[in-house]
Amino acid sequence: MTPLAYAETFAPALTNPDIETPVGITGPNGKQAIKRFNVYRNNVTVSLINALAGIFPAVRRLTGDEFFRAMARFHLRAAPPTSPLLFEYGHDFPDFIAQYEYAQSVPWLADVARIERAWLDAYHAADVAALAAEALASVPPERLADLVFEPHPATRIVCSEYPALTIFAANRNGDPVDPIETFEPENALITRPGMDVMVRHLPDGSALFLLQLIAGEPLGVAAAKAVDACASFDISTSVAGMIEAGVFTSINLGDA
Repeated sequence: MTPLAYAETFAPALTNPDIETPVGITGPNGKQAIKRFNVYRNNVTVSLINALAGIFPAVRRLTGDEFFRAMARFHLRAAPPTSPLLFEYGHDFPDFIAQYEYAQSVPWLADVARIERAWLDAYHAADVAALAAEALASVPPERLADLVFEPHPATRIVCSEYPALTIFAANRNGDPVDPIETFEPENALITRPGMDVMVRHLPDGSALFLLQLIAGEPLGVAAAKAVDACASFDISTSVAGMIEAGVFTSINLGDA
């Protein structure tokens, strides 16, 4: 058996106890090492569940440890890791939570997980200098509408129909949690302009505005769409906020 074929036989059984011990797994005495493999499989499972618990501490606190670990175990069977890097595991965990039968009573839980996953991705993103305000000041006023922005590798936006950002912020540590007074939709901006990851609330219209810019739309087009969607959208405040948050790294004129 080639190394690749062996790995393809060995790996699935590590995360799924319904799969029998692969043929060829033997102990020192040459007998099939079923017990040894089961111990190893359990260690792998526990390690991956612990990795998810470290990535999603707010979700774990909200659900309780027992519920979280059971949910994580089902996720592991449905979506085994594809990278040797533990911090890469769990990108599809939020989507799994959204479909998980026993989490349907907490529909905001998946969005809290999306913010946590975005936080970690921002933390590990490439180090790039954020766009300085002076760069905009050098652009002729008549050309501002044509500006196209390059997003920072750490920039993430999570839009939620629930107060997911408030719930996330309240449950990231062990501090007492106050009741949520308003249950309104919230949009979160996750950036890392320096060494620290920052998570901010985006006011009405700003999420659409930034998503359009991230998609490559010129400033004028993005602003027009934001105003159409939200009459109270303030472009000056949004531009100042995105510069301060380090959402972008550079600008260019779209027709240049």
